Amino acid sequence: MILRSRLMCLCSVAFAAGYGMPAAAQQVTLPEGCTAKVTVQIRSCEVQHYFTCAADPTGWQRTVSYTPDGMVYAGVIDAETQWIESLSIARGISESLMADPADPASLTELLAMAHDSFDFRTDSPQAGMMRFVGQDSLTGKTVVIDGVTLDQTEFSMIAYDAEGAEMWRSAGNEFISREWGRFLPGTSTIKTDEETYDADDTPVDFAFPGEPGFLTVNPQYGCDAVMSRAPVHPKVKGDAS
Repeated sequence: MILRSRLMCLCSVAFAAGYGMPAAAQQVTLPEGCTAKVTVQIRSCEVQHYFTCAADPTGWQRTVSYTPDGMVYAGVIDAETQWIESLSIARGISESLMADPADPASLTELLAMAHDSFDFRTDSPQAGMMRFVGQDSLTGKTVVIDGVTLDQTEFSMIAYDAEGAEMWRSAGNEFISREWGRFLPGTSTIKTDEETYDADDTPVDFAFPGEPGFLTVNPQYGCDAVMSRAPVHPKVKGDAS
């Protein structure tokens, strides 16, 4: 989830401009000092890349996401999967965690107690302050996707604006990789005053260094049947998921 303190590496916007996509190779080129771990093909016509950068604090992990329109998201989490910062490129909104969360999210507590609550605030130059309150629980179920074992979680979350009015709420199931120490997206329902959205961002397959599809920018699944998506980026702790 999100512990947004002063960034010690690259901010989202600077990072987004710091790597390229060779046209011929159609692959992500990460900045110097960054090492990719895995490429994840998502069911909703999206491909995500998880990586670390030597200049970041210990335990930080980064994510970038691509759709057929190009890069749409960049984010960073800490060792507890707290969401440090994110950039939604499609919406032009960057967010960063405000200091001293009332209830910081904790992967350690979730794995030890099978439940973790959170209550934190973010700030955005474009969208202003928001407060996020919710919980994660382990369901006790594990799944194996393309040879990778994941624990299933259940979550709920409400987003409030600076005045305390509810903006949207989301609930559903995600996954945890204990080996990688991070969340992966799953299924969710997002509700606003006007609409309700269902999303299926479940991983389909994984490509590791040296395997076909590693660092590709081309999504492989669901691109002929992409539904309208919510105008929010629900809690995804691996991208700040």
